[in-house]
Amino acid sequence: MHSSYYYFFFQLLWKQAHSYPLFHLLMEIDSYMFSCVNQTAVHEELEDETRRLCDIRPFLPVLKLVTRNCDPGEKLDSKIGVLIGKGLHEFDALQDPEVNDFRAKMRRISEEKIQSLVGLSWMDWLKHTYPPEQEPVIPENFQDKLYSGNLVVAIHFDNCQDVFSFQVSPNMNPIKLNELAIRKRLTIHGKEDEEIDPADYVLQVSGRLEYVFGDHPLIQFQYIRNCVMNRTLPQLTLVECCTIKKMCEQEMIAIEVAINRKSSNLPLPLPPKKTRATTSVWDICSPFKVILLKGNKLNTEENAKVHVRAGIFHGTELLCKTIVSTEISGRSDHVWNEVLEFEINVCDLPRMARLCFAVYAVMDKMKTKKSTKSMNPSKYQTIRKAGKVHYPVAWVNTMVFDYKGQLKNGEFVLHSWSSFPDELEEMLNPMGTVQTNPYTENATALHIRFQEYSKQPINYPPFDKILEKAAEIARSSDNAAMAGRGGKKFYIVLKEIMERDPLSQLCENEMDLIWTLRYDCRENFPQSLPKLLLSLKWNKLEDVAQLQALLQIWPKLLPREALELLDFNYPDQYVREYAVGCLKQMSDEELSQYLLQLVQVLKYEPFLDCALSRFLLERALANRRIGQMLFWHLRSEVHIPAVSVQFGLILEAYCRGSVAHMKVLAKQVEALNKMKTLNSLIKLNAMKQSKAKGKDAMHTCLKQNAYKEALSDLQSPLNPSVILSELHVEKCKYMDSKMKPLWIVYNNKMFGGDLVGIIFKNGDDLRQDMLTLQILRLMDVLWKEAGLDLRILPYGCLATGDHSGLIEAVSSSETIADIQLNSSNVAAAAAFNKDALLNWLKEYNLGDDLDRAIEEFTLSCAGYCVATYVLGIGDRHSDNIMVRKNGQLFHIDFGHILGNFKSKFGIKRERVPFILTYDFIHVIQQGKTGNTEKFGRFRQYCEEAYLILRKHGNLFITLFALMLTAGLPELTSIKDIQYLKDSLALGKSEEEALKQFKQKFDEALRESWTTKVNWMAHTVRKDYRS
Repeated sequence: MHSSYYYFFFQLLWKQAHSYPLFHLLMEIDSYMFSCVNQTAVHEELEDETRRLCDIRPFLPVLKLVTRNCDPGEKLDSKIGVLIGKGLHEFDALQDPEVNDFRAKMRRISEEKIQSLVGLSWMDWLKHTYPPEQEPVIPENFQDKLYSGNLVVAIHFDNCQDVFSFQVSPNMNPIKLNELAIRKRLTIHGKEDEEIDPADYVLQVSGRLEYVFGDHPLIQFQYIRNCVMNRTLPQLTLVECCTIKKMCEQEMIAIEVAINRKSSNLPLPLPPKKTRATTSVWDICSPFKVILLKGNKLNTEENAKVHVRAGIFHGTELLCKTIVSTEISGRSDHVWNEVLEFEINVCDLPRMARLCFAVYAVMDKMKTKKSTKSMNPSKYQTIRKAGKVHYPVAWVNTMVFDYKGQLKNGEFVLHSWSSFPDELEEMLNPMGTVQTNPYTENATALHIRFQEYSKQPINYPPFDKILEKAAEIARSSDNAAMAGRGGKKFYIVLKEIMERDPLSQLCENEMDLIWTLRYDCRENFPQSLPKLLLSLKWNKLEDVAQLQALLQIWPKLLPREALELLDFNYPDQYVREYAVGCLKQMSDEELSQYLLQLVQVLKYEPFLDCALSRFLLERALANRRIGQMLFWHLRSEVHIPAVSVQFGLILEAYCRGSVAHMKVLAKQVEALNKMKTLNSLIKLNAMKQSKAKGKDAMHTCLKQNAYKEALSDLQSPLNPSVILSELHVEKCKYMDSKMKPLWIVYNNKMFGGDLVGIIFKNGDDLRQDMLTLQILRLMDVLWKEAGLDLRILPYGCLATGDHSGLIEAVSSSETIADIQLNSSNVAAAAAFNKDALLNWLKEYNLGDDLDRAIEEFTLSCAGYCVATYVLGIGDRHSDNIMVRKNGQLFHIDFGHILGNFKSKFGIKRERVPFILTYDFIHVIQQGKTGNTEKFGRFRQYCEEAYLILRKHGNLFITLFALMLTAGLPELTSIKDIQYLKDSLALGKSEEEALKQFKQKFDEALRESWTTKVNWMAHTVRKDYRS
């Protein structure tokens, strides 16, 4: 029944209605439709009659008949709610002025963007929708892969069977290639006199939604470059512009409907208030005070006493001593009515100061096992003082100024959070969110009141007043002209401090020196801005004003250097605006490289409207590839309570500004829902039936129309250029591991292309894999920039929801374990068969191809050896190292990073810092035992690769630091990142570092036999299981 079409029910209902007395008062049948409440609690109107009930998934089996709504604005709201997994009525219900202001502002940006798309030429539309993917860095060795200096390209023609091959210069631009192809075709068909404009055509990568156009040499296009490096023939199709125009026109219709619709339920802007007289916060020189009124639902032990600890922070810097309230007893409700007076004057509070609270229960001794109901003492650190034990109960943070810069006043109820991070600052959690817990029913609540200092509102001064203040200070200081000139003597001292990595702490003297010599820093070490900001006293308004003036004349940093300024340590809004200003120079390729971190640091932004969210939205609306990535990075975390509103609002703004893209994304969301349902069915059945029966059941399911339609003809969420067109059901399967990942296979539209596979996982957190693969992709970029191509294969991986996501299946590849098992009948012998890998490569690569495959193997083995060593990737065995038929080696499954190795019986099973087994060495040496020349080259690649990564040590540290807010189990505190500092030997000279690396390399070489034994144990266990 549930797979029936909704239309069928509709007809049935209409038939029934005939027999009722007032039937003649109804309007025509097509004036009505059903509506329901769906699984995400969004009220959805079901306009599309071709849908099935199983696709609609109503929350209850109730459909309501409603008159078709003529207001397209409401229709769009409903569609956006379904797409982002959060109904827009939730935002209205908050009745929060900050939310309303932000929505109105974002709506203006989105509407301006949509307006700008109207009347675009087909070429401009193509640039925006399918921007060409480029690789500006050309590898040095690409010449060796050409045919006497030329590229060979196959060109197909749309709508006919003609295929021509051309040898062309790698520096030719696409329009020239269009002309060649058209000429050749006309000549062959005897129509050489016809005049055809090559600009009326565009080259498309065959079988993909990817186009090659614009004024760039062919070799700069990613697709062509990859073909050259992999020695495959680029397949392009010449498409007439009328095909593109049609696609463009279809989207324009959706855009025009969006422009003409009445804007729905957005609050009207309020009439401008009569400006009230306000006081500047700088005029109030009395101490900052907060009254702690009471606490509810503290749920502590009967005999526990409770106190509240409070502190004011700017980033991780504590601005004055923390304060502890008196200890009082009680079970659930506690009344304090106590004034907390901080040792900082109101005038010295920085704009982004945050007030942090933590509630502690104090007990005489450790709790016994029986009484651990309310708190789990082993999970959070307890603090022992004077023979008593302090248990953290709840924490909550709030900003001192509101989003408009007004000092808060009056009473606030702060609903707190109960899960604590591993590391606290001064027993508080300043890095935690400033949002209160939306689940107010069970949350501990603190009632506080901000002290009133004036009858007028108190505001933080506007920017021009801050600069005036700085100018006034500069005038009054006699030696202003000399301020901050340290001469040669200090140049060396400063240089040493500035060259330290971001994890190294500065001592008081060094901070004072940096602040005193800030003009020297600006001239000689502009990239030292983060260290200057950490040296500044943020609790002195004079220093803060002078910094803002200095920031106006500070040179722009490179985007890679500016990323660090978005870390939690730099909360000042003008600093963050400066950082975003530096990021604006990034190309789209570079932006997509760092997008993962940029979305994570949105969590550090205390207010909705900030430079970073505007920047991300603008760039996403300008390039659909970025748009899709941003959509999924936000959508996959929209279920997290602390960011649900913030991420939901950015998603809403993106959808409003990219109405035509919504259809594509909705198709992806629907496909993922289907995969989730299928995966749940398989998990249920796996208990009861054999693998073969389970696979048959899966195939039967995939052949049903509901699944077939939902899973066909969509752009891959992993990469919008890849079209997942037609399911190859017979090849689809699921894997044996606990979560039963689905392996979904598609036919490739490209002539002779490999099948396209995606893996759907539900139940595993893919965010750590996503981070590791992103860092591998970055290493690949850095090595290529330095002229070293180590044939890294950072396959696609994307978290799409809570513990679910997709992984790209790499074609024509096998695990080392399978290669070894297939060549040996006995599992125990498999790992010892040193020729297995080499023989496997020989099978697929004849003659010269074998030398090439061995070279691919050598390069990629070097790249992954260095990468796994630097990133501390653990749990390496023959099942998670794979090889492609062309010789390329690559690693998969990154469940353990930063040295978190699996231990068995408490022993770390991996003593090898570096995975080098005898088999690998055997292949690298071409099977000749004494081939020291080849092995020497491999060693050289490893050393070169390591030294290149060291040069970018700060960038790696920054990227991991920016991910601290993601809540990954193996990346929770700065201590975890210390691993990178050690593995890259930062702080040591290049010679010392290289020496350390060589020792590790030799160790791996000596241990290569041990690795083999470990792998044998793994192979035997695996064989035994199967």
